[in-house]
Amino acid sequence: MPDTADQPGAAALTLDTKFTASSGRIYITGAQALARLPLMQRQMDQALGLNTAGYISGYRGSPLGGYDIALWRAAAHLDEHHIKFQPGVNEDMAATACWGTQQTGMTEAAKYDGVFAIWYGKGPGVDRSGDAFKHGNYAGTAPNGGVLVLTGDDHGAVSSTTAHQSEQALVAAMIPVLYPASVQEFIDYGLYGFAMSRFSGAWAAMKCVNDIIESGASIGIDPDRVKPVLPEDFRFPEDGVHIRWPDAPKAQEARMIKVKLKAAQAFVRENGLDRETHAAPMKRLGIVAAGKAWLDVCQAFEELGLSDAMRAGLGISVFKLAMTWPMEPSRIGAWAAGFDEILVIEEKRNLIEDQLARALYRLDGPERPRLLGKTDEAGEPLVPEHGELSGSIVAQIIANRFLDDNGENCLGAAAARIAARTQASNLPAAPPERTPWFCAGCPHNTSTRLPEGSRALSGIGCHTLAIFMDRGAGAYTHMGGEGGTWIGQAPFTSAKHVFQNIGDGTYYHSGLMAIRAAVAAGVNITYKILYNDAVALTGGQPLDGSLMPWDITHQLWAEGVKRIAVVTDEPGKYSGAVTWAPGAKIHHRRELERLQIELRDVPGVTAIVYDQTCAAEKRRRRKRGRFPDPPRRIFINEDVCEGCGDCSTVSNCVAILPAETPLGRKREVDQSSCNKDYSCAEGFCPSFVSVHGGELRRMDTKAEFDGDPAAGLADPEAAAVAGNFSILLTGIGGTGVITSAALLGTAAHLDGLGCSVLDQTGVSQKNGAVMSHVRLSQDPDSNLGTRIGTGGADLIVGFDMVVAAGSEAITAMDGERSRAVINDHMVPLAAFAENPDMDLNRDGYTNVIQAKLGRDRVDFVNATHMATRLLGDTITANIFVLGFAYQKGLLPISQASIAAAIRLNDVAVEDNLRSFAWGRVAAADPARIAELTGSGDQDRPPAETSLSAFIAANGRDLAAYQNRGYAARYLERMDRLLGREKEAAPGRQELGRAAARNLYRLMAYKDEYEVARLYTDGRFRQSLETRFTGKYRLGYHLAPPLLAPRDRVSGAPRKLQFGAWMGGAFKVLARLKFLRATPFDPFGYLAERRRERRLRGTFETLVEEITAGLTSDNYDAALALIANYDQVRGYGHVKRAAMDDAERDAEALRAAFRNGDDARQAAE
Repeated sequence: MPDTADQPGAAALTLDTKFTASSGRIYITGAQALARLPLMQRQMDQALGLNTAGYISGYRGSPLGGYDIALWRAAAHLDEHHIKFQPGVNEDMAATACWGTQQTGMTEAAKYDGVFAIWYGKGPGVDRSGDAFKHGNYAGTAPNGGVLVLTGDDHGAVSSTTAHQSEQALVAAMIPVLYPASVQEFIDYGLYGFAMSRFSGAWAAMKCVNDIIESGASIGIDPDRVKPVLPEDFRFPEDGVHIRWPDAPKAQEARMIKVKLKAAQAFVRENGLDRETHAAPMKRLGIVAAGKAWLDVCQAFEELGLSDAMRAGLGISVFKLAMTWPMEPSRIGAWAAGFDEILVIEEKRNLIEDQLARALYRLDGPERPRLLGKTDEAGEPLVPEHGELSGSIVAQIIANRFLDDNGENCLGAAAARIAARTQASNLPAAPPERTPWFCAGCPHNTSTRLPEGSRALSGIGCHTLAIFMDRGAGAYTHMGGEGGTWIGQAPFTSAKHVFQNIGDGTYYHSGLMAIRAAVAAGVNITYKILYNDAVALTGGQPLDGSLMPWDITHQLWAEGVKRIAVVTDEPGKYSGAVTWAPGAKIHHRRELERLQIELRDVPGVTAIVYDQTCAAEKRRRRKRGRFPDPPRRIFINEDVCEGCGDCSTVSNCVAILPAETPLGRKREVDQSSCNKDYSCAEGFCPSFVSVHGGELRRMDTKAEFDGDPAAGLADPEAAAVAGNFSILLTGIGGTGVITSAALLGTAAHLDGLGCSVLDQTGVSQKNGAVMSHVRLSQDPDSNLGTRIGTGGADLIVGFDMVVAAGSEAITAMDGERSRAVINDHMVPLAAFAENPDMDLNRDGYTNVIQAKLGRDRVDFVNATHMATRLLGDTITANIFVLGFAYQKGLLPISQASIAAAIRLNDVAVEDNLRSFAWGRVAAADPARIAELTGSGDQDRPPAETSLSAFIAANGRDLAAYQNRGYAARYLERMDRLLGREKEAAPGRQELGRAAARNLYRLMAYKDEYEVARLYTDGRFRQSLETRFTGKYRLGYHLAPPLLAPRDRVSGAPRKLQFGAWMGGAFKVLARLKFLRATPFDPFGYLAERRRERRLRGTFETLVEEITAGLTSDNYDAALALIANYDQVRGYGHVKRAAMDDAERDAEALRAAFRNGDDARQAAE
């Protein structure tokens, strides 16, 4: 493999090279290619002596969600080429503006020879723009203008509320449709599309699907690659076909039908865009496909193991259509003549098949093949009409066309192998998979909450994820229709009110019209306008205009909204110069529940403007120094934490992680993912402190390793690329999976390899399962499907083992072909926020992977722990895994090119380079890494000490809690119980351990004295110093009796924050523990303390009863009864509810113990 430094011009590469290079090859994503396209069109026009300009407008939406970001990043180049990018407020206004560009030359004031335009939008945007499309297309294009419509179709509804296919809407508007199959064809077809639009006078559409737009590839950009040829024999009417005024509607229609569409077909024919891609000397089976479906055919051949020679021997040929409507009939008709049968492979409803049927009907009988597509010759379903196609599906369809009279199949073995790999019954049973969730610190964690008894309707945006949570969120509507469904429901239901969530992007796009409709209808509804200062779901883009919270209040007031409240996490942030609408008041987010209860009783339309910046956008802006980064972090005192989960209940935040201890599961804050929302500190628990100032501590390795930690390591023998090489990356949305894939793609490009990178994200970018497919080949121009097929992965790089053990990743593995490197750090599923006792055993996931691959073909490494210890946080853990895989010889990419790609990315360069190097060290010298980072398995609960040691440690702690006599009381009871357990159930200790744990916890109930002791006995300070360095001060989040304010709805105490002086107060309070439970104990008279003492006594009596009556028959019932008290956790009202539950459940469990019943029956 060549070293990057030896490649001409490699050192001069920048992030802008993809836009500035004029020849050769570049690595570029689909969105970036579409951003480069207008630059190349302008350059082609200049070469022809034309002074043209460009215009781009549309509205973001997956799979075109990142197109506007690519355009903004290319802004300087667009400006240089006289290309105006103006994001549309919504899709149909953007389409109307594109129509306007073609009218520029109709006046003498035009500054250019013509203006070419690009419209972009996802499928629903195509639907809503039908009127503008039809008007603009019928009116036509300028001779030197042209309009290209980019339609983003989400066939699998990966990040859409409908599974979309735009062709039918485009056909209705009579817009010709081009369907690219690669990033290369985005450029090629785009340039042909503009030329066709100019020639025919019609707009041209280009279908963009996830597999192409969200992929990256090495493509050719030589200026002579695309040279459109205009048909000289096509006869135009004397007045031409281009836009004019006046122009009668009937004349426009006739011109479209009789001339424009036929001109488009002539253009495609003249330029040979429709072509045979796979030829065979024998005409047995002809396959017709376009775009992504054509890639599925290519992948099907790969999965079937069909070489070109084998395919040709079977008589299989493939014809690839560039324009799927109106299909040019002559070339495909001539090709199809003589085949036994033609098989049309196309996604969803047929478009090509019907047109092809008309073309084939013209053939003579002997030459006319049998036509198959959505159904076979017997009328049975064949190619699916819904969902997504895949190479595996297409492979089985192709194989089944070769059934002989005896029912045997020459491709049967390959098809059976694919079927066996994809059938769920043949896959290892996997634990739960990841689902999308709100980001850490997301405003919607709070804003989408509802008071008891209320329900909310959903719409378009991140907030829609609330429907997957226990939040009372109901059905969604299309963009801009928020609240419209309630207008239709309200007259016919006894429900009197609903809440309607709507994002600020949707509000600005078209949502205000829905609010106007609700006011006009007089329905009772409260709109929650979630202002997060970004269009977060598609990448954090700004709104396409100026909109501030106070502007929204004025608009709402003008529309007749009855009452308006503003809710925010920072009420003091607004300038006194800001003017709000009459009656609009500002409230802290803690008042949200009270406000919702009030507003749901106000007749008519009311509104809450919830103002808090998107957490992901905060993180992005902070990296760029464009958003305040408060020097404050939340930290949990593990000893004080009871593991009740109220912090997760309050915050719904994925940055709250489990911390497994001998006393059960507690909580900790993931400092790397925390976005400083601070709502977790509202959980009713005194274990939370704010650390003001200071920095996260990193392991000091600089003194020992000033340079490259991997210096001196020999480069491994790299994996070979024989034909192609496929790498599957798996991880969690928002953790850098896509960046890692882009680094590999760029590095492969620098090494001269052909490559494609497909990122499968969609809504899963929000904490869900994300996968990137990296496909490499020796030939840069080879036709590789962007997805890795069944059993087609050579290497699985699991940045997250949960996703790596998911069904889709497992299907890509093969026990003889695949190798894997898996980060086996267990990141809890996001639903842990709602289920604090969720089973988080990672063995289920590692077992699935090993069952598929075998133990000797997978390396597990706790990269998260190692990266944190070596580099201070988890951010670079993915790069660490790549370094490990490289040093194991599993990556067919040079180290020099990977390093060059990291530098080219220009984000945390030194940290990423060091992380890659440390990953190499971990692979080559695991003992060295273990010495530096700790050899223990940091993700598993601490290894259980012996029961006697556990009891002795608890006894020592109870002596510190109260006195030696109190500890002796514990030890004596445990000694008697263990003696009885040994007699009744020899060899078992589960009961003894559960009793040791719960008797200790209930005796050491955490009153004010104990909390003070646990803050001042030295363990808390030691824990702080292992995680923070520098000068810092502490703030304590507490709810002292008599001082804490009460929530106006629930009546529960609210926490206050106390300064560092509280540390001194704790020292004094800890010394007063001798007052506990005496007449002089001021806290002992509290109802909570009295009940804790009663429960302690109840449990001690229970232990004595079990000690006296334990037998082998009732052992399991005794265990269930004792373990029942594990649920007694928390403080205040949280603990009170837990005690209620434990005492209720104990009744049946105690009866089961006394009766000798099976514990499972008691639980039921």
